[in-house]
Amino acid sequence: MSDKRTVLVVEDEEMLLNAVSMEFEDAGFAVLRAGTAEEAYGLLQQSKTVDLLFTDIRLPGQLDGWDLAEHARALQPDLPVIYVTGYSAEEPRQVAESVLVMKPYRMAAILTAARGLGVA
Repeated sequence: MSDKRTVLVVEDEEMLLNAVSMEFEDAGFAVLRAGTAEEAYGLLQQSKTVDLLFTDIRLPGQLDGWDLAEHARALQPDLPVIYVTGYSAEEPRQVAESVLVMKPYRMAAILTAARGLGVA
């Protein structure tokens, strides 16, 4: 049994998905990865051990990052969420206890945000 915190990284740009996942792994997290909100929601339904949702807002498919966070909170009401986006045109629909980070970002800022949400 591992006492690593688990982060679900949702990003449709594969290079960014891999880079962010590696950074979280280097910081001591177990990482689940998804390229769409639908795939991520499926992982959330299967796993009871996600400690942090890290999601891009603009994703391919029917659901965006806002939708995913809302669905995730239906399963895990206290799940901390970090949203990332390079676009700020849409009105934020953040769930409580979440952080919105604009791209480009430094992983140090993401890890600081995670700690701020109680996920170390």
